[in-house]
Amino acid sequence: MSDRSEIECWLTDMDGVLVHENRPVPGASELLQQWRDEGKPYLVLTNNSIFTPRDLSARLRASGLIVPEESIWTSALATADFCKSQMPGGSAFVVGEVGLTTAMHEAGFIMTETAPDFVVVGETRNYSFDAITKAIRLIGAGARFIVTNPDATGPSPEGPLPATGAIAALITKATGREPYIVGKPNPMMFRSAMNKIGAHSENTGMIGDRMDTDIIAGIEAGLHTVLVLTGISDQVEIDRYPFRPNEILNSVADLLAKEPVESDL
Repeated sequence: MSDRSEIECWLTDMDGVLVHENRPVPGASELLQQWRDEGKPYLVLTNNSIFTPRDLSARLRASGLIVPEESIWTSALATADFCKSQMPGGSAFVVGEVGLTTAMHEAGFIMTETAPDFVVVGETRNYSFDAITKAIRLIGAGARFIVTNPDATGPSPEGPLPATGAIAALITKATGREPYIVGKPNPMMFRSAMNKIGAHSENTGMIGDRMDTDIIAGIEAGLHTVLVLTGISDQVEIDRYPFRPNEILNSVADLLAKEPVESDL
């Protein structure tokens, strides 16, 4: 699909698209309202697995954006959804925060350190040596290794922090096992999001600010892809990749419907 007018459902990244450093991107609030007014299903996606949708909804509201928790889809939810599809009612050892543990509980999983079916690693600001050691030993004993997202670092006021991908690499080095990564750029995350809102690739658009996650995953999922330049991407970054989105826009403000011009006739 190359015609934006055919889009009936939207998926959009959060950081760099709707908010930037906890401030709303100009046009973001109006675009969300436009979707509500038009009755278009949408989901706000994020690879962040620390927070629950309720937490993120509150954080967005504090930034001036109204997004109900049911309109937020995190890598934690996508990971729990994937694990449930693989082994309903299974067990897991989880390295992560409340966003991930809550998602796994709600998907019907038992949290255990004794012979779990899965070891699931997500984002946390409190990685512990003991927890990583347990994860390594459980994977070595046969647990399936699942990771919420591949991001190697995360931001902080003081500089980059080690994130999920970095810890996963440590575990891989120690076990020789590569994880299955559910979050972006795996199109699995988009497919599970579309299932949640009853969308189809033929009529769904994806808005993102990263070529290496949002756009490539959108292309592979068969979506209409829109890259906005309010995040990390510029023309130099775009030129690094052999693929292109359907559209490149300055910001989500360019997606707002134009007011009809009154005729003097």
